[in-house]
Amino acid sequence: MGFLDKILGRKQPAPPSPPSEHAVLVLFSYGSTDLSRLFALEERLEQAIAAAGVGEFDGNEVASDGSEGTLYMYGPDADAPFAAVRSALEATDFMRGARVRLRYGAPANGTREVEVVLGTS
Repeated sequence: MGFLDKILGRKQPAPPSPPSEHAVLVLFSYGSTDLSRLFALEERLEQAIAAAGVGEFDGNEVASDGSEGTLYMYGPDADAPFAAVRSALEATDFMRGARVRLRYGAPANGTREVEVVLGTS
């Protein structure tokens, strides 16, 4: 807060909120070095999360041989981004059997996690 702000009684703006620590990690088998189908899915996931206003899609990691990968999503409540993208994941053939790890807090020992396997229910 500056000198004039103090004299004039202006309040200092609140600091920005800390980034969310909840995560949705999707671990999947892909089987190709052609990532076009993965990129198309990522666009749908980004749009679904943005439309619901429940967090952010943060990208992927894919093995150089295309065998497997991980998608990363974050939000203030792990359940919300997963709910926003679940139908898109389940409608994608290469996501059948993918493991979705919902992490409810910062990555640390003792943080609660739940795992869901797509296409098994």
